[in-house]
Amino acid sequence: MAEISLSKARTIITRTLAAGREHGMKPLSVIVLDTGGHPKAFQREDGSSPGRFAIAQAKAYGAIMMGMGGTAQRDRAEAQAYFMAAVNGVFDGKSLPVPGGILVKNKKGDIIGAVGVTGDTSENDAVAGVAGIEAVGFVAVP
Repeated sequence: MAEISLSKARTIITRTLAAGREHGMKPLSVIVLDTGGHPKAFQREDGSSPGRFAIAQAKAYGAIMMGMGGTAQRDRAEAQAYFMAAVNGVFDGKSLPVPGGILVKNKKGDIIGAVGVTGDTSENDAVAGVAGIEAVGFVAVP
């Protein structure tokens, strides 16, 4: 099964943080998960609150477990709140269906992991994460 290498995960994080700084965002925290939902790499910028690890992880976890980005999850939650609440129950409350949870695919369309970004608005989090993912040649599904 295709996965994100540690080297690529670190580069995604570096490029995501750089995109956040370029856009004047608040301090970000970024996590990369493998296809099993396990952390591959994480970084929290100075000034980012300690609770951001859990938020970033929950955004990415929902993306990998649902096979859809946080934006699609948010839209689904708005249309079918009962379903997304039930799904979060199945996942023991570990998912957060908002933008900033980004599914990562390779050029062949295979899901290879997920990225979670938090610290600014959810929409800005997604913008920074997409930039980081695309910087290493992967396809981002926000």
